[in-house]
Order: sequence, then structure tokens, then C-alpha cells
Amino acid sequence: MNKPIHAFFAFAFLLMLSFQVHSQQLQTLTGTITNLQAKPINQAKIFILNTGLTAVTNQKGEFRISTPVNYGNYQVQVSAPGYSSTIKTVAINAEKNNINFTLPEESRQLSEVVITAQKRDEDPQKTAVSITTLSARAIEAYRLQNASELTGIVPNLYSANPGDQRNVTSIRGISTTSYDPAVGTYIDGVAQFGLDTYISQLLDVERIEVLRGPQGTLYGRNAMAGIINIITREPTNETTGSAGIELGNYGKQRYTLALRTPIIKDKLYFGIAGLYNHLDGFYTNLFNNTKFDRQHTFMGNYFLKYLAGQNWMITLNAKNTENRNNGAFPLAISPDEALNNPYQINQNSIGRMVDNLFNSSLSVQYSGPGFNFTSQSAYQSNHRYYQQPVDGDFSAADAVSIVNNYGSKFNKVQVLTQEFRFTSPAKTNSALTWASGIYSFYQDNPVKQGTHFGNDAALVGSPIADFTSINTNLGKSFGVAVYGQGTYALTQKLDLTLGIRYDYEHQKEQIKGEFQMDGQEAIVTQPDTASATAYHAFSPKAGLAFRVAENQLLYGNYSRGFRTGGISQLSSDPSQPPLYAYQPEYSNNFEIGSKNTFFDNRLRLNFTAFYTTVNHAQVPTLILPDAITITRNVGKLHSKGLELELAATPFAGLEINSNIGLTDARYTNLVLSNNGQPFSGANNRPVFSPNATSMTALQYSREISSKQKIKFFVRGEWLYVGDQFFDLANTIQQKPYHLFNSTFGIGVKNFNISFWERNLSGKKYIAYAYDFGATHLGDPRTYGVSLSQRF
Repeated sequence: MNKPIHAFFAFAFLLMLSFQVHSQQLQTLTGTITNLQAKPINQAKIFILNTGLTAVTNQKGEFRISTPVNYGNYQVQVSAPGYSSTIKTVAINAEKNNINFTLPEESRQLSEVVITAQKRDEDPQKTAVSITTLSARAIEAYRLQNASELTGIVPNLYSANPGDQRNVTSIRGISTTSYDPAVGTYIDGVAQFGLDTYISQLLDVERIEVLRGPQGTLYGRNAMAGIINIITREPTNETTGSAGIELGNYGKQRYTLALRTPIIKDKLYFGIAGLYNHLDGFYTNLFNNTKFDRQHTFMGNYFLKYLAGQNWMITLNAKNTENRNNGAFPLAISPDEALNNPYQINQNSIGRMVDNLFNSSLSVQYSGPGFNFTSQSAYQSNHRYYQQPVDGDFSAADAVSIVNNYGSKFNKVQVLTQEFRFTSPAKTNSALTWASGIYSFYQDNPVKQGTHFGNDAALVGSPIADFTSINTNLGKSFGVAVYGQGTYALTQKLDLTLGIRYDYEHQKEQIKGEFQMDGQEAIVTQPDTASATAYHAFSPKAGLAFRVAENQLLYGNYSRGFRTGGISQLSSDPSQPPLYAYQPEYSNNFEIGSKNTFFDNRLRLNFTAFYTTVNHAQVPTLILPDAITITRNVGKLHSKGLELELAATPFAGLEINSNIGLTDARYTNLVLSNNGQPFSGANNRPVFSPNATSMTALQYSREISSKQKIKFFVRGEWLYVGDQFFDLANTIQQKPYHLFNSTFGIGVKNFNISFWERNLSGKKYIAYAYDFGATHLGDPRTYGVSLSQRF
């Protein structure tokens, strides 16, 4: 394990020593930023794309990027609170190094954001990929606090969890059905490797990018449906920060605090953000008449950024999350029980969850005249266990419970990743832009879990009671990948994109089975046995993009993605043998799209049509009462659909955001089992995949006093989720439903107070269900008040 990691670090160090800067043509960048009334804008941010160089204006609206850059054309983004951000191409040469910008108020024009989804800083409206981007302002307006709340805001995306905050997400009918997700999530460039190392809480986020469709070429494994790319705020040369308090019904409390400041100006920067979240819980446990899912979370995000020289930047980032949940699985025994007796359960085992996550990364970036280089080393760990057993029969009976509190040696997932990436330089003079790299990982996943049969074990068919069946599954895997992708301007209007990636992965699984009567020593029933397997995958991409006009783009893409294979775990079901190797599944996606901006960036309209096929589809089976998932390759799937995104500011103060996603996803081949007898599930629909999603949000704001900078705003949202199923046999169904949200508030300079309400009508709907019927409802009607301050 250590040799490859040491080699990577040694390579990065030698690479840093070997780079030389030969160009003598260097220039600093200065300028001013004003509003439409020619008044200076304080705390406006300037960012030179693909360099990492930023600056913030002073009270006179002046800025200075003191680190010199090479002569050439660069893309620069300018943004400021209360104003629409813009992206401009500027020329830096011997005669020109002073650039002035004018920003309109945010209510008059749509903002232009920067994305990094293709491993480079880019303008999404000029990038030939299907992508939804949410700025920090949009995240605040939607009140996004968890990644699962992206449902419907991104067309054809659905996300939910059974109460334990491990989100199961689908895009375009391709859903997560195991611990290896179909939708990859990256936070500050680091892959959230699986559901057990996944940080779902959103804290101090700069933007969210969601790529729809396979992203295998640049991202590899577990990106066969898409990517969620989350970027948090980094420190700059100016001291900035924010604080927030939110209070609501059901004991809702959320406190946030963030601070970003230079330690040594133009050299060393520090940033910190913290979150505390508390909820009394939505569910009542009738067994003891107490709140069942009472929970609280602490989360921290820490940055240290160092400009090591003219072209070098080193960033150290750490994140930690501590979740405590008194009732991690608030599940009714059936859909009917959940809907007829909403937010009530009857369980004798609480399932108190302890979830400790740690995520750290070291990034070294070089920006040069010939190429850019990035090395990112990351470590993730998650120790997740239940201090009290989980109820396995979801009833008051002492029949089955799940135990996994076997000490820190077990149920602690650890992942090491390393990526070396080379990209074309920041200057935009060349007809070719490219990215290439090497990626590797090592994962250690020791799982030990017991299924306890209590006094009422006869109710579930057990001939004896008061014993535990213990399964130990020790998994280790490592992999390496190489990739490259380039876009070449064939003409001034036509671009060609080609890419390829090769992934190799090796997995090993070691199993052990034990039987333990209560109060006695465990007896080995399955001696230590191990198996290993290996997989590889090629993920190509090809695309054409045609610029009809400056603000109109047509494109067509083919891309391939894959979800890794694996080895089945040990369970108590003799019909499901352990150490069975299942193969990766592959997706092939064809899409055409159009991106358009009209009326001086007052209207944005994007359209996509897609067709996706999945081969060797992995179909999971939850083995009860062990709560272990066994996976098989027994299906083929196709999905086709349309996506429409609209954003507009028809007149000053009114903002409209609307999207529609339509998906027709069905299995063309699927073998299922009913009471041990196989039957065909062809033409069935996949789980967690609504046939339609839609979100429409209208917000109106108006300035009351320009001198005191007082304004009020009111916002309404309509979310529609179409028909979907939660089991492959298509017997557990949630029919289409609507949710309505509202917010109104007032802002005074950098202070805001808002009153919000979610699910105004109190709609009761199934958000998550297991294929055996255990059901979790979506959140009830909630309301509260939020206060925020920027400084």
C-alpha cells in the first residue's frame, strides 16, 4: 500500500524542483470595479481563470494582483455581493495591465459563473456538456443544506435517504443501487469515494456543478450517471466571513460561522467554517412515546493556502463531520403503514448512530506559460457504527436487530487517493485546450456485523432464540487510471473533443462467519476464506460543438461510463453464496444540446435530448435479516429523455428559474426472483427514477432605501416529482406529487432576515423505500426564520 503512495509524493517533489519559468514577458494586473452609476464596489472579487490568482477590491473599488502573469489573453471573472458576476477576456501585455469593470445589480442581469467540471476553469454556457450550475446566491435562495435537496432543482435528478444521511441519487434513470454510487460526488476536487465516506451536509459552498450523463473519461469509476461537484469558499487577501442562525419547528436549530483572512498578505491565507445542526426529529416512536430520529451534526471546514512563488500554490484542506442520530432508520414496516400513520413508528430497538467522517487533501498547483500542473493527495475515513442495535423487523417485537459496534478496528472505511493532472495553460491564445492525468486509490473496508435474534425470533421463522449470527467481511481494493481529453478548434465556430481513459482495479475480499449464543463465546461457522478479482475499463468520449453566434452553442456528445464490479459478502442466506464476483456495468450515452443567452444576458435557455444504454446492469438484493446487499449482473437498461433549463430577469427585481426533466427508463432484460422462482422483469422501470422532475422558482426583490441599502424580497417555489418505483418488481410506487415552498424577508446592507416555509400543503409522500417494503416518508411541513450576516 505505502510504496505507490511514497512514489507519488517523490514524483511530485521532483517535478516541483525540475520546473523552470523561462518567460521574461511578465506583467501585474490592476484596475477598478464600479457599478452602473460609476460608484466603486467594495469587496468585489477578481479571479484569473486557470491560475488560482485572485484579488479583492478596497473601498475605492481598486484591486491589484501583484503576482505577475505572462503576456497573453486571459479569461477573468468579476463578482461582488448584490451584483451579477461577469466573465470577460482581457489582454495583458506591455502596454495594457490596467483593466476596469462595470457590474450591474443582480436583479438586472443573470450572473456568469465559472465551472471546473472538466478539470479546467470554464464558462458553462460556452462548454459543450450538459451541466447545471448553482451559485452561492442560488444555494442560499433555495436553502440548500444537504446534497439530497438537489432533487428537482437539477432536471432528471432524484436523491433521498432512509434517514441515515447516505443519499441514494439517480440522474436520467441511472440510480445508485449499492455502496458504489452511480453518481459521483466531489468536494473541493476530492472524490467522496462511496456511500460510507460521503459528506452530505453543505457548508460555506461557493457553487455546485452537476454534470448529467456519464463522465467516465475525466472521472472514471462510479460516474456512469453523472457528477456532483461541490466547491467551498477559499480565503483571499481580504478578511471576509459570515454568520448565520436558523430556527424552526421540530426543534430545528442551525448555526454557521465562517472566517477567511490573510495571515501574510499576498502569501499565506487561512479559512475556517463551522456548522452545528440540531433536529428534535419528525418521527414519534410509539414503543416508548419518544422522538425517534433526534439528531445533531457538527461539521468543520479548514483551509490553509500558500503562494510558494510566482507560479506555485499549495493548499491544505481538512473537513470533519460528526453525526449523532437517535434513530437512524425511521422506517414504517410497509408503504400503507407509513401513509396511514404518518411519522409514527413502533420499534423496540433505537439504532443510535455514531458517524465520524474525516476528509483531508493536499493540493500543489503550478501555473506556467506552457502548461498547468496539479497534484492532489487525499485521505478519507469514516467510522460508522450503532451504539444501540438497529431494529431489523421494524416492530415492537424482539425478533431481529442489527449489531455492528465491534470496536474501532471494524466498520471504519479508509481511502487514499492521488491524482497528477496536466492541463493547457491559462492563456486562451491556442486553438487546443487539453487535460491529462494519472489517478490512483487504495481502499480498506473492514465490515463486521451481527444479526441478533431475540426472544420473539420465532416470529421470523427461527427455531431458536437469543443468539447472534456474525459476519466479517474484510475488503481491500486498489486501482490506477490514466486519461486524456482535448478540444481543438477546427474552425472559428466548430470544435472537436476527443478523450479516452483506462481504469484498472483489483479487489480482495476475506470472509468469516460466527455463531454466538447470548452470554457465550462465539463459534466459527465459516472459517477465514478469501477471494480476489480484477477489472479494467476503457471510457472514451467524442463530441462536436458549433457556435451559431457569440451566445448560442449547439453540441453533440458520445460518452461512456462505468460502475465498478465487486465481490459479494457473506450472509446467512445459503442461496446467496459469498465471494461471488460480479462484473462492472457500463453506460453509453448519446446526447445533443443547445445553449443560448439572449437580451444582454437577461434570458438563458438550455435544451438537451439524450439516449443512454446500460449493459451488465448490477441488480442488488437486500438479504434479510442480515441487512447485507448481494449484487448480480442480471439486466440491461435503456433510458431516453429531454431536459430544459430556463433562467430570466424580465424586468428589474424579478427572477425566474425553471427546469423540466423527462425520463423514460426501462429494463430491456431483467431476471428477478419471487419465492425462489425466477421471472422476467423486462420493461420494468429502475428504482429511484421518477419519469419527470420540475422546479419553478420566482423571486421578486425591491429596494426600499438606496441610502440605507434596505430591500425586501419574496420567493415562491413549485417542485414536481413524477411517477416512480422503489423496487425492481415495480410493486412499491409513489405517484406524482407537488411540493410548494415560500420565503420572504428583508435585507439591510449585509444583514438578512427571512421567514420560510417548506411543503406548505403538508403533502405526505414516499421518499425512500426498500424492496421488502420498509418505508421512509419525505419531510412534513416545516417553517422557521433565518438570520445571516456577511462581513
